Amino acid sequence: MPQIAQIASTYAGQIFWLLIVFGLIYFGIGRAMLPKIEATVDMRARKVADDLAAAEAARVAADATEEAWRTKMAAAKAEAQAETAAAKTKAALAAEKRVKAADVKAAAKVAEAETSIRSATAIALSSIESAAAEAAQDMVAKLSGAKVTAAAAASAVKEAMVHG
Repeated sequence: MPQIAQIASTYAGQIFWLLIVFGLIYFGIGRAMLPKIEATVDMRARKVADDLAAAEAARVAADATEEAWRTKMAAAKAEAQAETAAAKTKAALAAEKRVKAADVKAAAKVAEAETSIRSATAIALSSIESAAAEAAQDMVAKLSGAKVTAAAAASAVKEAMVHG
């Protein structure tokens, strides 16, 4: 058949160039470029793995630092609370001491005032008796015209004060 014989002569050149192109592609890409790409990918994978390992180490270090910080903060907080409680206790004791001192001063002032009131009352009572005696002398003199001695008026006022 002439068509089959023609196929071999027609496609022989195309097959030749196809093999040349595939060969160029194989040697150009497969032998020249692919090892460089694989090296780059491997290097990148190592770099990513190294970076991940460094990040993990940094995270572990950060966790340890954070834990140490938390421990120190808890200790500082406990110390601050203890100092605050001590300060509160000290302040309460000082306030109580000041209140007691103020109570003592107030009691002294109250006692002093009561003494003053008692003496003023005694003075007022003695003044009342003398004023009442003078008033009695004046009333007797005005009402009856009789003269009453100061001693008699004072004795009458005392008797009236005792018996009401």
